[in-house]
Amino acid sequence: MPSAVIFDVDGTLIDSVPQHAKAWQDAFHDFGHDIPFEDLRRQIGKGGDLLMPVFLSEDEIKERGGTLEKHRAQILKERYLPTIKGFPQVRALVERLQADGKQLALASSAKGDELQTYKKIAGIEDLIGVETSSDDAEESKPNPDIFQAALKRLDGIAAEDAIAIGDTPYDAEAASKAGVRTIGLLSGGWTAEELTQAGCIATYRDPADLLAQYEGSPLAKPQT
Repeated sequence: MPSAVIFDVDGTLIDSVPQHAKAWQDAFHDFGHDIPFEDLRRQIGKGGDLLMPVFLSEDEIKERGGTLEKHRAQILKERYLPTIKGFPQVRALVERLQADGKQLALASSAKGDELQTYKKIAGIEDLIGVETSSDDAEESKPNPDIFQAALKRLDGIAAEDAIAIGDTPYDAEAASKAGVRTIGLLSGGWTAEELTQAGCIATYRDPADLLAQYEGSPLAKPQT
């Protein structure tokens, strides 16, 4: 059985994917780019370092990328943060994992200050102390940096001892590159087929569904 669990946050523990997509859409619009919401939604899960190159030229990123990303963060905070909620049963799932003696960590593409807010929204700020954010990684998901940083902060945990829980193919790809298996949640808007194709070993509707099926899940069963 896994001895550690590494959680993604956006779309996994908190219902925030539409808000992130809207914040990016608004920010791009203010910089002269009208980008469809769905195109942006499917990029959420990456950090800005890998999201912006999908839509902007290298020259524009060099010239205005940092300013645009700061503008996006301000829009998210002012317009959309109040609408972000935690998914049901997140705290209960975390407490169940703790009761099983598993070490826990967060591995998010969010900025460090944003992550602290998200922990409070999810209701787990007092439960999980080990965390990594985009501040701890040279490159964001789907690169493995954030998961590798999380593994280093867990006590005596090798990659094969851990399971990641995420909601996007980028989580599965990043974790796989770090040698970590991934459980996929559909709560971020991706389908079970898409998550399985990206490498997820099992999929569940949301944290509550994973908790309800805990005993039969990879969290409670030996690795085969």
